[in-house]
Amino acid sequence: MKKRLSAAGAALLALLVAVLAFGQPARAATGFTVADGKLYDANGNEFIMRGVNHAHTWYQQQTSSFANIKALGANSVRVVLASGQRWTKNDTADVANVISLCKANRLICVLEVHDTTGYGEQAGAATLAQAVDYWISVQSALAGQEKYVILNIGNEPYGNQGYGTWATDTANAIKRLRTAGFAHTIMVDAPNWGQDWSFTMRDNAASVFAADTQKNTVFSIHMYGVFDTAAEISDYLGRFRAAKLPIVVGEFGHNHSDGNPDEDAILAYSQANGIGWLGWSWSGNGGGVEYLDLAINFNPANLSSWGQRLFNGANGIKQTAREASVFTGTPPTTPPTTPPTTPPTTPPTTPPVGAGCTATYAVTGQWQGGFQGDVKVTAGNAAINGWTVRWTYGNGQTVTQSWNATVNSSGSAVTAANVAYNGRLGAGASTSFGFIGTWNGTNSTPTLTCTAS
Repeated sequence: MKKRLSAAGAALLALLVAVLAFGQPARAATGFTVADGKLYDANGNEFIMRGVNHAHTWYQQQTSSFANIKALGANSVRVVLASGQRWTKNDTADVANVISLCKANRLICVLEVHDTTGYGEQAGAATLAQAVDYWISVQSALAGQEKYVILNIGNEPYGNQGYGTWATDTANAIKRLRTAGFAHTIMVDAPNWGQDWSFTMRDNAASVFAADTQKNTVFSIHMYGVFDTAAEISDYLGRFRAAKLPIVVGEFGHNHSDGNPDEDAILAYSQANGIGWLGWSWSGNGGGVEYLDLAINFNPANLSSWGQRLFNGANGIKQTAREASVFTGTPPTTPPTTPPTTPPTTPPTTPPVGAGCTATYAVTGQWQGGFQGDVKVTAGNAAINGWTVRWTYGNGQTVTQSWNATVNSSGSAVTAANVAYNGRLGAGASTSFGFIGTWNGTNSTPTLTCTAS
């Protein structure tokens, strides 16, 4: 349970002075790095997290979740692991498997120890020092994975008691990891069940960052009931931006037992200011917060209202996620559609050549009763200001959700029109949109027509 308590604000001057007292490192090519308050991948391209949390340690059989999360457009996943104090330890082999699943699905892997949650208030919770012991014990699985893995030391260390040592304990944990040879970007969570109502992380972030010999630490705030107004959200995140200290929203929801967070403000401010986020959580919630499941019963074709909001809504994953350039080579230049998680099961249709526009259709992933499709729209020999693609299914298929297009169905007939940001195409230029559909028995490829305006 996260509690909202009043606390006096602290002056920003000390934070700014402290961060200016030490420089930011040049970006390296070994893995993720931090510079000027931003996160960069190993190719030197800025990376902004747009992903979700996945409770792997309690649902280890749900390995398909990685592919399903990617298929819905995410570029990162924060994976719940256990160090053995509260839940059964995820061993080295399991950690290696999680990393391989992330890499196979072109997801940046944020790994976190959950046993630290609410230390000082939660019985049996692990200390940050014990979390470091765990990371050292599984270090062989992490070695050489700096391009793909961010190490989140411990989830929500400290509840609402005893959090005064957060800065010292966090700095010491970072130092121990560096001494042990970890070169990964390190992520650290706030105290107060992650919500930092006491501003302990905010006002000590500069000194903790300075304690990292590699200056490669990212701060993570969890936004639930404490952050129920746009003013609180912009003030908190804005102070980190002003101090050029990297901040992400490591968890947030559309509702919570401690209040009603302003998810629209979180998404809008983050998008406007280049701040990463990871929504809570893919599936499997209990204890009265089942409404935080993004996918009901781990089914990617059955998103909750929260899942629809986070994946398909304004400033959501479909609209804003960009795959890490360690997978693509260079950042995408247009809003992305999701890449195949399995080889296409049907070949794309061949577009005719000419003016106006053409469209190709491909199935990029398929499972029992469901599939993911991708349509590429290409302008002809002249620029266009908008496009509409139509097709008719011949085997009872249906479209259940879509992104980067407005899709409507009438029986077997489907009409897809551009959205505001991808209608204007130069001569020969292309854009894409994607969708999730259902099928039964046969999933044949329809014939597409494209009309330009």
